[in-house]
Amino acid sequence: MGRFVEAADRHQASFLPACLEDYVDPDNPVRIIDAFVDELDLAELGFARVQPASTGRPGYAPGTMLKLYVYGYLHQLTSSRKLEREAGRNIELMWLTGKLAPDFKTIADFRHDNAGAIQIACQRFVAICRALGQVGGGMVAIDGSRLRAVNTHEKNYTKGKLARRKAHVEESIARYLAELEETDRAETGPATPRIAHLTERLASLRGRLGELEAIGRQLEASPDEQISLTDPDARAMATGSDHRGVVGYNVQAAVDTRHHIVVANAVTDRGHDRSHLLETATAAQAATGAAAMIALADRGYYEGEQIRACAEAGIIPMVPKPNTSPAQARGFWGKAMFVHEPQTDTYRCPAEQQLQKRFARVEGGKLISVYFNQKACSACPSRPLCTAGKEKRIRRWEHEAVLDAMERRLQAMPEAMAVRRCTVEHVFGTIKGWMGATHFRTRGLKHVATEASLAILAYNMKRAIAVAGVASTLKAIAG
Repeated sequence: MGRFVEAADRHQASFLPACLEDYVDPDNPVRIIDAFVDELDLAELGFARVQPASTGRPGYAPGTMLKLYVYGYLHQLTSSRKLEREAGRNIELMWLTGKLAPDFKTIADFRHDNAGAIQIACQRFVAICRALGQVGGGMVAIDGSRLRAVNTHEKNYTKGKLARRKAHVEESIARYLAELEETDRAETGPATPRIAHLTERLASLRGRLGELEAIGRQLEASPDEQISLTDPDARAMATGSDHRGVVGYNVQAAVDTRHHIVVANAVTDRGHDRSHLLETATAAQAATGAAAMIALADRGYYEGEQIRACAEAGIIPMVPKPNTSPAQARGFWGKAMFVHEPQTDTYRCPAEQQLQKRFARVEGGKLISVYFNQKACSACPSRPLCTAGKEKRIRRWEHEAVLDAMERRLQAMPEAMAVRRCTVEHVFGTIKGWMGATHFRTRGLKHVATEASLAILAYNMKRAIAVAGVASTLKAIAG
C-alpha cells in the first residue's frame, strides 16, 4: 500500500468487545443532547408512558425517544424512516440510545402522542442559555415567517378559487357536449371509440363538478371562508417572495439580540402579524425574566391596541408605522406633518394654524377625537394641499400618546430596524434551509408546532455550542 494510511481489516476479530464510549469524543455535541434530556422531569412535562406498564411487551423509554428526535433535528433528519435507518448504523445514535433501534411507526407515534410535552421540553433549553449568559433579556427581535404545510395550492380552496375551478370544469363540460353532439351527427353507424371517450370524459367532469359543489358547502360552513383538504388547519398566506403565497402556517419567533437565541416561539394559522406582538413579546419576557424589555418588530406588527397592551405589560415596543396613506401618495399633507401639542391638546398644521378638538366618537370600537379649525381652513391658501378629506379634519385615538412616544424612540434609535433584521431574519433563513423544500412533515396545528419547537431547539443548541462550547454547556446543564 506504499505510504497510505492502512485501514483496519474488517475480518479481524477484537480480543475485547468494542466500547461505544470510545467512539464519542468528550466534546461531541451528542453529549449535550444526552445530558439535557436526562435532566428533564419527563413526568412533570406530561410525557406519556413515563412509568412503564407492569404487563405486556416493554416499550421504549420516553427519554430515549426524545433524544432520538432532538438528534434528528440537530442533523436535519426529520423523517421517522430516516431516523429508523440512522439508529441502526449511526455510531453517535447507538451511543445515545444504547443501541436501541425503534421502527419508524414507533418513532412517528411518539412525536404524535407527546406533541405538547415536546414543546415544553424544547423551551426548557432557554433556561440553560440564560445560565450561560447567552440571553440578555433587554432586547428581543420579533418576526413571523410563513412555512409550507403538507398541503398543495390545488388542495386549498377559497370562494374565488372555487368559482374559477367550477367555471373551468363547466366550460370543459360544454366543450365536450358540443363535440359529442357534432360527432354524433357525423356518424350513422354504431358508436365510435371517439364517442365512448367523450362520454367517459363527461362522466369524469360531472363527478368533479359534484366534488366542487360539496367543497362549496364545506366552504360556507368555514368561519374564515377557506378550507384545506390535506391539512385542515393549513391556510393560504401571502408572502413577499412568491406571488402565489404559500399554504402553510405562520411561525412567530422572538430572538434575543445578545447571541441570537430564540427565547419564544409559536405557530398560528393566521396569515398576518398584527395580532401577535403582545403574545410573542410577553412569552419572551417570561422566558428571559426581564422586568423591562425592548421588543423590535417590523411594520406588519403595527396595531394600536397591541402596542398599548405591550407598554402596560412593561414591554417597550418599537414598531415603525406603515407608509400606507393613499392621500400622502397623491401629494396631500399626511397626518405625520401635523404636530400634536399635548399641553393644549391641539394640532399644529404645516401652515402654522391650530386645530382644536371639537368632538369625540367611537369608530371601530376605539374612541376617536376629531380636530379641525373651520375658520382658518376656509381661508387658508394651502387648503388644496391639506388632507384629502373635504372637511380637513385630523383624527386622534385616545391612546395615541403611546404611539407618539414609540415614534420618538424610533427616531432616537435609527439603527433599531437594522438590528431587528440582522437578528431574527437569519434565524428563519437557517431553519428553512435545514427543513428543506417541504418544511413541515406533520399535519395539524398542534403537531406542526411540535416540529417548529424541535427545529428551534436544534438552532438554539447549535448557537449555544458555537458561543460557549460543549464543556461549558454541559456544565450549565448539570447546574
